Amino acid sequence: MPEHDLSHAPQGLPRRASGVVLHLTSLPGAHGSGDLGADAQRFIDWLAAARQRVWQVLPMGPVGFGNSPYQSPSALAGNPLLIDLDALVRRGWLGAETAPAFAADTVDFARVIPWRMARLRAAGAGFGRHATAADRQAFDRYADQHAHWLDDYALFMALKEAHGHAAWWEWPAPLREREPQALAAAKVALAGDLGFWRFTQWCFDEQLHSLRAHARQAGVQLMGDMPIFVAHDSVDCWAERDLFRLDGAGQPTVVAGVPPDGYTADGQRWGNPLYDWQRMADDGFAWWCQRLERALDQCDLLRIDHFRGFAGCWEIPAACPTARDGHWVDAPGVALFDSVFAALDGPTPGRTASRIVAEDLGTITPDVVALRERHGLPGMRIVYEGLIYGPDHPFLPQHHVPHMLAYTSTHDSDTVRGWWRGTRPGGRQLASTLLSLDAHDDQAPVHRAVHRAALSSVARLVLAPVQDLLGLGSEHRMNRPGVAEANWAWRCPADGLDAALAADLAALTAATDRDGAQ
Repeated sequence: MPEHDLSHAPQGLPRRASGVVLHLTSLPGAHGSGDLGADAQRFIDWLAAARQRVWQVLPMGPVGFGNSPYQSPSALAGNPLLIDLDALVRRGWLGAETAPAFAADTVDFARVIPWRMARLRAAGAGFGRHATAADRQAFDRYADQHAHWLDDYALFMALKEAHGHAAWWEWPAPLREREPQALAAAKVALAGDLGFWRFTQWCFDEQLHSLRAHARQAGVQLMGDMPIFVAHDSVDCWAERDLFRLDGAGQPTVVAGVPPDGYTADGQRWGNPLYDWQRMADDGFAWWCQRLERALDQCDLLRIDHFRGFAGCWEIPAACPTARDGHWVDAPGVALFDSVFAALDGPTPGRTASRIVAEDLGTITPDVVALRERHGLPGMRIVYEGLIYGPDHPFLPQHHVPHMLAYTSTHDSDTVRGWWRGTRPGGRQLASTLLSLDAHDDQAPVHRAVHRAALSSVARLVLAPVQDLLGLGSEHRMNRPGVAEANWAWRCPADGLDAALAADLAALTAATDRDGAQ
């Protein structure tokens, strides 16, 4: 059972509500990126003042290639960079120190990561010297309770550091192949590092659950995000290689992605190894049971990314440099979710599914719809994309259905204002007609009009990225799919979310009857 009991927190989507999308790293703060600290609590208070009931974040695991939260070295661990350093100072484990002059509008990962990690190392040492008996007992309980994944994670991270951050398949063969004698020797030699990595996960979990408690008191639910795939250079692939389609050298034979679409002409070659579904089915999808249970212990609601990949995924030969040469292959979504939900629900069927949202964007076929509807999972609609494709598009508010989520835009798309500025007046015609805007006015308040239209629809939950609430352009995008650089770094202006905006949003929320009742 999870150590932190939040069973009295609201379960499932609220009846009719609205919320905001903002990743934790995008929060303001003095330490180079947002985290789980005071600015996160202030944001929750702002959401409550604005009558918003859901805060959606991006994946909270450690970041991987390109600083992407969707390329994590662990499917279960939390991101140490999200740990609030001020809280460690207050605990007496870390000395106060003035942070360097980090940029306020972007996360400079090249500077922020080493500085934050050095501070965490100092805090780990301080914990060893100054922790109270109660602190040590709490840490030991946590380490014991989570040992089934935490021990492999700590060893993986310690070995990566010991080998100059080389990928696991580049380690000496005894470690790469997980020979018992080699692992035992490494655990002795790296004992201090193992303790540090366990310490970071304890801090992360304690702070996240404190933040959730603050949100619960404010009437705000936290929606997490679970990527469907894991990174090749991950503890998951190293520790459980047989679950993935890897060759004898540990290299993927096929990788994940999506076919060419409106975002990218060559499709997207994500590079994640694909699963060996038959091997996973052989033990009742135990890996997925563990993963989903862990994810739901960290949030109130959970968005599962690339849900269509559970019905069928785009399989790309590993040797192909783009996604063009891929093809669709079936995936066992029905068997997987039937097994996982039955294992997690216990005597309350439907309990787990009531907390899950399916990201069903992209190429959606009848089998994807059937899989989503089998367990009553709500899907997603992006309003501004409907304005691009015409009056019959299902993303337009007049075509929404109650059991779904409506978004103004997403972290992968342009902002609403960015789209408006970037298209010709002819491309704005439907939006200008439906939303009573001047198609020739580059400064028209299109972000407000799209948000108002979404809030007025029958969709159960409406979410808007902060960029759309502030009317920001394309330069403030969080991610550009298919582009490797300069993503995930955007930060919200410290003075952007003020009382006036909260009051306007609260009034609009009340006018559209989105009180958030369960």
